[in-house]
Amino acid sequence: MSEEDKSSKTEEPTEKKLRDARKKGDVPQSRETGTAMLVFALLMILIFVLPSSIGGIVDALQRPLLGAGVTAIGTGGTGLVEAGGVLKSLGFTVGLAMMPVVGIMVLAALFGVLIQGETVVSAERIKPKISKLNPLSGFKRLFSADAFVEFAKNTAKVLVIGFITVWAVRDIAQSLGQTQAFVPETLLDATLQKVRWIFLVTTTFLVPIAIADIIWKRAQWKKKQMMSLKEIRDEHKDSEGDPQIKGRRAELRRARARQRIAQAIPGASVVLTNPTHYAVALKYEQGVDDVPICVAKGADVMAHRIRELAKEHDIPMIENRPLARALHAAVEVDDRIPMEHWQAVAEIIGFVMDLRRNVRRKPPAGSSIRED
Repeated sequence: MSEEDKSSKTEEPTEKKLRDARKKGDVPQSRETGTAMLVFALLMILIFVLPSSIGGIVDALQRPLLGAGVTAIGTGGTGLVEAGGVLKSLGFTVGLAMMPVVGIMVLAALFGVLIQGETVVSAERIKPKISKLNPLSGFKRLFSADAFVEFAKNTAKVLVIGFITVWAVRDIAQSLGQTQAFVPETLLDATLQKVRWIFLVTTTFLVPIAIADIIWKRAQWKKKQMMSLKEIRDEHKDSEGDPQIKGRRAELRRARARQRIAQAIPGASVVLTNPTHYAVALKYEQGVDDVPICVAKGADVMAHRIRELAKEHDIPMIENRPLARALHAAVEVDDRIPMEHWQAVAEIIGFVMDLRRNVRRKPPAGSSIRED
């Protein structure tokens, strides 16, 4: 991608662009987070699991040697049976001791992935790409900002962890050289203590690297998803022609309309019908509204829904075919009634107000009370 192409990508990515990237498995993931979690898991194993595991393994080795059966090992068929039993017992003990180790490592690896947020499994990530075989593309990747950051991270890790390890080994050697009465248990305890210290310092060093790497990877990923104005226009054109997207948008519009109607009808003063194709709900509160307001309108299915809600909430329904058709065409929801319809609507509103006061009179000309 040329510098000119990069500079033109100034717009935030659309939801479709982000959704397509996730489908391809293109999500920001930091390897350093997984590494830090695994090292931390090893530290927990060294502190809580390994001491008891080593004790069990040592006991499994010492048990046959301390028993009378030790003389039978290597003496004929009985000796082979004894040796097999020892190995079987030792293998069972080692396997049992390794179960929590494996479990902790697996949980740490999973947590290292999940802690980063979105995780996507996609076959697109493992498909071979011809572009990766292009020497020019490989050369560009080699000298990219990502490659430089990876090189800096790896160099820092090697130097720091190497220094920590060399320092710990030298310290162990110096301690052993100063010890006159050396016993194997002393070497084991000193070694475990230093190994724990190495992993503790390494974990402390890797955690900020992992946090910085997550921030860097997400920033680079977002930068890569940026779009140009042309890409946004092209995507909009493609989306407009997609039948599925059109259908989804239409369904969303219908859902919003149904929700708006359900909220508006209980506060309406009257519903005008035509009698089945159109329905217009009007609201007028004396002393508050100077002109009636359209709070809902609909045709066919929506008109039927308006009538159902009006019946449910005891809103008067007046059938006036020409007025219902005219208002449906002339007024939008939340708009005032046009001046040319004031007289006709005022007569109907007055009739409805009389009904609420139990004043019985004939409806205005061209209108009738609808019961269903």
